[in-house]
Amino acid sequence: MTMNNNHPFHLVDYSPWPLTGAIGVMTLVTGMIKWFHEFNINLLILGYMIVILTMYQWWRDICREGTYQGKHTIKVFKGLRWGMILFIISEVFFFLSFFWAFFHSSLSPNIEIGAMWPPLSILTFNPFQIPLLNTIILITSGVTVTWAHHAIMENNYSQTLQSLFITILLGIYFTMLQAYEYLEASFTIADCIYGSTFFMATGFHGLHVIIGTIFLFICFIRHLNYHFSNKHHFGFEAAAWYWHFVDVVWLFLYISIYWWGN
Repeated sequence: MTMNNNHPFHLVDYSPWPLTGAIGVMTLVTGMIKWFHEFNINLLILGYMIVILTMYQWWRDICREGTYQGKHTIKVFKGLRWGMILFIISEVFFFLSFFWAFFHSSLSPNIEIGAMWPPLSILTFNPFQIPLLNTIILITSGVTVTWAHHAIMENNYSQTLQSLFITILLGIYFTMLQAYEYLEASFTIADCIYGSTFFMATGFHGLHVIIGTIFLFICFIRHLNYHFSNKHHFGFEAAAWYWHFVDVVWLFLYISIYWWGN
């Protein structure tokens, strides 16, 4: 039976990865609940392994169909662009909920926390120490990822490689500093509404930095294998958009939570 594709769209092939991804995420969440209640991480590790293997094989298939099989036509590119734009918009509203909770509690603190913000028992971070350094790191990484984008559009292989590598290092450095900050924190997520909003907002941002770093690392590996050209590099472009979104969210976090919130 032959298939006649008289259209510019890519109808995806049958794939097991949505199913294995769903099983992996379910295992991961169940393992996290088990870890919370029974302090056993075996199921959590299994969930992580399933998710990571699914990610690797699913991304491999997409890279293959876009790079070698020619299935990512101009029409498909437009669909991918809109998909990424809508995904980032959904992420904006995701973080908006955390900012809403923070400003709701800080602008009108209730009697349970002493009618003051931050609550009296909370020793906040100095915004001009690690938070300011992290801000400089992310702004610098935004510059280097833009440098990589311009280099790839000019078919400059070596500069794209260098700037991507620097951006990945800056992302890792940011994550290490945030982990150190969490270890040194004088309060926890259980310490009233301040601890909850602080760790939820900054924690999810940190998770997005890790995801963005992985995203850029995949682009780095693909660039090493000559997957990108000056006309065909949407995988990298999507990673750059995501990274700029992470930068902008951090600026709002720094100004509102670390600086103004103190």
